[in-house]
Amino acid sequence: MSVKKKFWDDPYKTSLVTTITGVKAAQVTLSETIFYAFSGGQQSDRGSIGGYEVLQAEKVGMEIYYTLPEYHTLRLGDSVETLIDWDCRYRLMKLHFAAELVLEMVYQKFNHPEKTGAFISPDKARVDFMWDGNISSIFPELLSSIQKIIEADLPITSVFENEMEERRYWEIEGFAKVSCGGTHIKRTGEIGNIQLRRRNNGKGQERIEITLDEALNLSIISKKE
Repeated sequence: MSVKKKFWDDPYKTSLVTTITGVKAAQVTLSETIFYAFSGGQQSDRGSIGGYEVLQAEKVGMEIYYTLPEYHTLRLGDSVETLIDWDCRYRLMKLHFAAELVLEMVYQKFNHPEKTGAFISPDKARVDFMWDGNISSIFPELLSSIQKIIEADLPITSVFENEMEERRYWEIEGFAKVSCGGTHIKRTGEIGNIQLRRRNNGKGQERIEITLDEALNLSIISKKE
């Protein structure tokens, strides 16, 4: 048995009544969940199960183990409400897909360099590459190409390629189809404007850090209103 991952069915859902299927000290498992666990570089959601803060969410195989405070009183078979922090989830989704666009655009335009790492938090995302020279030299072209995709507000398909093995992919028609099991936004326009920053990790490794341009996004929203 493994938990039914409802965050794939509807990544915009913030609450779910579900059932405790296992309890081992501070760890519990659920029959269904909307609470994403750290995987593929994307941080876990923040939130609660049965009123208790989730301290850690760990994916092992197809199961997810949630660590709660030691003093929790949940028992096998209990019906509980799972709540996630929507602001955190939505920022993770936007930054995750911004990082996906950066990665895919670098692959397509700059001879598919080796990716050496990636991480997505609610504050920023990063993608690391083996790269000869200063990667910020490509930022003007990279950012221009990405913002065109964002401004086009293209639909994003996110579905299973193999449901039994829980392998998924996202696709933007005419741009890319990429294997990924994270939570995704529905349209590229949701990302808004982004900023890129370069860091040198040494030994030929360059990092692109991605943040949401909050001030510019708020300015655009204000003008629309």
